[in-house]
Amino acid sequence: MYLYVEQWNVTKEWMDLSKEDRRSYMNKVKDGIQEMSRAGLENLGWALNDEHTPHRSDYRYFAIWKLPSLEAVEELEKGIEEAGWHKYFSQVNSRGKIIPFNEAIDFLVNLEKNSTSILD
Repeated sequence: MYLYVEQWNVTKEWMDLSKEDRRSYMNKVKDGIQEMSRAGLENLGWALNDEHTPHRSDYRYFAIWKLPSLEAVEELEKGIEEAGWHKYFSQVNSRGKIIPFNEAIDFLVNLEKNSTSILD
């Protein structure tokens, strides 16, 4: 299983759309999400980034997804790209295979001094 976290802000292109065009676009996004849900995509939630969050990121919106495989993650990414999402939203992502808490702790504890922590 994988977790996928999207964080984004709106772009000028989004703000230039009429509210009707925004609603129409989001209805298409909703349809795409429903289609992907049949293949195991699970939305864990959408949220507005609380302005009082300690060490807050600079992104106002976020969503968290749970997916059954890397292939499903890549399909989500492909769907986002094909929907033209990045034209309207400035976005960053995080993804990774779900690991047990103890394994995550052991990974952090056992990092070597010269590690990048990316390849270890």
